[in-house]
This record gives sequence, C-alpha cells and structure tokens, in this order.
Amino acid sequence: MKDTELKALVSLLDDEDAKIVSHVEEKILSLGTTIIPFLEEEWESNFNPMVQRRIEELIHTLQYELLKERILEWYESPEQDLLTGMWLVATYQYPDIELIKLKQDLEQLYYETWLEFKPDLYPFDQVKVINSVLFNKLKFGANTKNFHSPGNSMINVVLETRKGNPITLCIIYMLVAQKLKLPVHGVNLPNLFVLTYKDPKHTQFYINAFNKGLIFSKQDIENYISELHLNPQESFFEPCASLEIIRRVFRNLIMSFDKMGEHAKAEEVKELLLIIADGADLGV
Repeated sequence: MKDTELKALVSLLDDEDAKIVSHVEEKILSLGTTIIPFLEEEWESNFNPMVQRRIEELIHTLQYELLKERILEWYESPEQDLLTGMWLVATYQYPDIELIKLKQDLEQLYYETWLEFKPDLYPFDQVKVINSVLFNKLKFGANTKNFHSPGNSMINVVLETRKGNPITLCIIYMLVAQKLKLPVHGVNLPNLFVLTYKDPKHTQFYINAFNKGLIFSKQDIENYISELHLNPQESFFEPCASLEIIRRVFRNLIMSFDKMGEHAKAEEVKELLLIIADGADLGV
C-alpha cells in the first residue's frame, strides 16, 4: 500500500461514524507490524488528540502481537536464552529497547568485575569480589521504596537505575557470574528469588542478591521454609531453568500492574505468561 493510501486511511480515524473508524482500524491492523514506523510518523505530525490516541492504541496492538510471536519463538527455541527472555519482558513496556544495548550494558558490568576478579580464589572470595563491585562500587541494590513498581521487573530499568527486586538483581548477578565462568544459578524460593553457587568440587551455598550478596546455607533455607510452614521441595534448593525464571518475572509483573491499578496491562501480561505456561501453575 502506498503512503498516500495509508495517509488517507489514517485521516479517517477522526470520522464521526464509529463503524467507519472500526473498519479503518481493522484495515490498518491487517497490514501488520511493518506499518508501525509509518504510524509513529503520523502520530508525530498529527495534532488531533483523539487521532493520536487511536494511533497509539493501534501501535500498541501491533507491538503486542509482535511480542506474542517473539515470546512463542523464544519458548520453542532449544536454548531459551535468559537475557533474550528478559529483553522480551522489557519490550512490553519499552518496545524500542534493543537486545544489543542490554548485552553492551552487561558486558560493561562484566568488565568492571573482571578487573578485580581472580579465578584461583576460593568460591566465597569469588562471590565477595562480585558483591564488592556490584553493590559497593556500582551501587546496585534493593528498590525498597518502590518495591511493587513494574520497572523492577524490567532489566533495562534496573540496569539504568541500579535498583531492582530480588529476581532482576539475581539475574544481573548471575549473568555476570556465569560470564566469569562461575557455577552460579537461580533458585526459586517461595516469596524470594536467590542464587546458588553449585560446584561438585565445593560445598553448595546460596547468595541473596537482594541483600547485597549475603551468603547463606542450606540450613538457612530449611529454617526459612519451616517458618513459612511449607514442606521442603527439591526446587527450593536446586538451580532452576531460564523458563522458570521468565515465568516468575511475568508473575511479578502481573502483580505489580495489579497493585498499581493497571489491570488492563496485568491481563495482557497474563496472556504472555500463558504462552510459556506449558500447563504449569501460573500462580496468578
């Protein structure tokens, strides 16, 4: 379709006849995601608030459909790369964020840590180096003031503000640690996401990135589970897969949007979670 035809279509978005507007919107949506840049240009050059709002809704619908396709593609991929999954979560709110930018940001964190890191250190000391760089030098930490902010589940926001929730801080920590070739993985505890350093040659221990990398033991987890009056499960102690992590990030995001009163967004994120649920208990 030529630009002149597209412009003519968009101009009909301010028609007083609701049926015409509905027909025009259906036609625009049928053109697919390739039309998004054109719609963005039209939004910038249009000064009618109602038309701008309708263009925004069309762009969001198209971007949301694209995101659903990308999440399914990620889910069906054999590697289910964690950073790519976190990028997809972030694009719900920030559709223009680029994966390469996140990779560059994490590469910088890795470099800052690598400068002070010595591979021959004992595991506890290796962790203490990462803690020193991430939490003391670079000032990453818990976002206790706005704990339920949706931004805490967006890795781009946490990389920028240096403040996040347990799971996003753990993910950043884990990605840096794994790039340093350390056996650090996520652990799905109830109400808290933590990390484990698990190496066959050493005693397994745990790391709480939400508490500046505090190191703790299996006994501490057992005590925590007991206080919650839960039966111990293997998943409370052992590494979990990237898929489980992204599911939990989505659940956190749904809860955040609900607490902020943004229920329409919460429902949309539920749909995204369903794509990767695989019949699992959604917990929402």
